[in-house]
Amino acid sequence: MLAVNEYFDGRVKSIGFQGEDKSASVGVMEPGDYEFGTAEPEVMIVVSGALTVLLPGSDGWQIFKTGSQFDVAGDAKFQVKVDTQTAYLCLYG
Repeated sequence: MLAVNEYFDGRVKSIGFQGEDKSASVGVMEPGDYEFGTAEPEVMIVVSGALTVLLPGSDGWQIFKTGSQFDVAGDAKFQVKVDTQTAYLCLYG
């Protein structure tokens, strides 16, 4: 079953689904600054565009472009800056 989600007044939209071995979501972010929270560990893969990310415990922002990925621990918050519409795939667990 697909789960459609909207965040930040519709500026971030995603569709959740059950992948082959993990639950996942695919979505798009409009330009803006966001703070996300995790319930479980996540791997976020940038499909198109770029994300500038401040990961938990990090002192500096990192840029992740198309084809790159980053990990976020469970029960954590992270900051994201988006300059252009960016698509992502997020794997949970």
